[in-house]
Amino acid sequence: MAARLLAGAALIALPLAGCATTTKADAKPAASAAPPPAPKPIRAGLDPSARPDPFPSTYSPKASGAVLFVNATIYTAAGPRIDGGSLLIRDGKVAAVGKDIARPADATVIDATGRWITPGIVDPHAHIGAGSSPGPANGDNSNENGPNPGGIWIEHSVWTQDPMFERAREAGVTTMQILPGSANLFNGRTVTLKNVPAIAPQGMKFPGAPYGLKMACGENPTGGGPGKAGTRAGGMMGYRNTFIAAQAYAQSWADWKKRGSGDPPRRDLMLETVAGALNGDIKVHIHCYRADEMVQMIDLSHEFGFKIAAFHHALEAFKIAPLLAKEQIAVVTWAGDWSGYKMEAYDSIMENAAFVQKAGGIATMHSDNVMLMQHLNQEAARAMTAGREAGLGTTPEQAIAWFTINPAKVIGVADKTGSLEVGKAADVVLWDADPLSVYALPDLVFIDGVLSYDRAHPARQPQSDFELGNTKRPISPARPAPRGLGVSQ
Repeated sequence: MAARLLAGAALIALPLAGCATTTKADAKPAASAAPPPAPKPIRAGLDPSARPDPFPSTYSPKASGAVLFVNATIYTAAGPRIDGGSLLIRDGKVAAVGKDIARPADATVIDATGRWITPGIVDPHAHIGAGSSPGPANGDNSNENGPNPGGIWIEHSVWTQDPMFERAREAGVTTMQILPGSANLFNGRTVTLKNVPAIAPQGMKFPGAPYGLKMACGENPTGGGPGKAGTRAGGMMGYRNTFIAAQAYAQSWADWKKRGSGDPPRRDLMLETVAGALNGDIKVHIHCYRADEMVQMIDLSHEFGFKIAAFHHALEAFKIAPLLAKEQIAVVTWAGDWSGYKMEAYDSIMENAAFVQKAGGIATMHSDNVMLMQHLNQEAARAMTAGREAGLGTTPEQAIAWFTINPAKVIGVADKTGSLEVGKAADVVLWDADPLSVYALPDLVFIDGVLSYDRAHPARQPQSDFELGNTKRPISPARPAPRGLGVSQ
């Protein structure tokens, strides 16, 4: 037995001894790792990170001088009303606002006695340019066909000659977000525009404004039509499957870039947009009317980790106003009594925005309609009046915010426009009366400090080529002639 143990020990020791006697000279150098193959070149347009904004803004405001408004009633949308106030704009920016502003020698001075000043109106939900007027002039509308057209960019349907841009400018609208329609679960990207004349949409695009993803729930994207879910439950399955696919799509690109070799994933414009919404680069705007569906969409956002910027239309927001405030989801709505125009709009109230405001949420007015876009100040006034009559204590300053700074926050441009604060864009409307009055009309509209509309000089209109040659109706003699851009000493 002892002999067998000794023999086994000797067998184990032999290889160890061999290792011990090996010298460095005898050792062979390890083969160096082969360098990874260089990534294959990718043809232009196949890598989304190569040109993340392939249709960049070319908008650049024209040069503008200094203008000083004096003796005005000013709603800054950033604080209380200023009576007998002054506003100085210079080089396209707000230079000063308050009561005691020195008069620069080079400034054009406008005496605004009896008149009112607000920031330019911001419409967070419009379809002009895409759903053009008249429709046959452009041939497009904002609702896309197919099972899931989430890859469209609505700017590619914007017709800059739409005369409704001019009508909106005459109503004080200086910035707008154009959305696709709501015929599908995922409807594509939004675009934010400055309301300025341009040959192509790039000349109107708001520089630096984030894109949005338009989603829709409820009656519009369901009903079992071609490519549509037959029920709301089917719609929810469609959202979830799409978000799962978008997450996998984003991961496949991340893995490819980390790997540094091999063929890249196949580019998918729809999944690219949805993935951008998941990672926070693209704001999520959801067409949704009913309170129960808004709650379900909030749960959906928690499941996949994305942020909802706003519910649009949202006529039952008043039922869940505290929840919306807690989630910091804005409500983009109307003030009018929309009850009954379709079933999911049946339970609407005019106090909707006021209830959202009272709960600490963000409320805004929107048009969704080319004619209503010309009356957003009146929409805010109606909602304010309903709120006050309901005992909600809604103030004029809050109502002004509903069509200026709040929609700018929803779109993602509140650091640049939406309020009259030093350093922000000089998007300014001078009204002939209280802007919350049904009788108020803009006298002057400035966009980035440039006079874009002067009611006293109708001969300067139209600016749309589509209407050149049309006879303009004279200004009604029933009202006093407006005061244009005059100079005082």
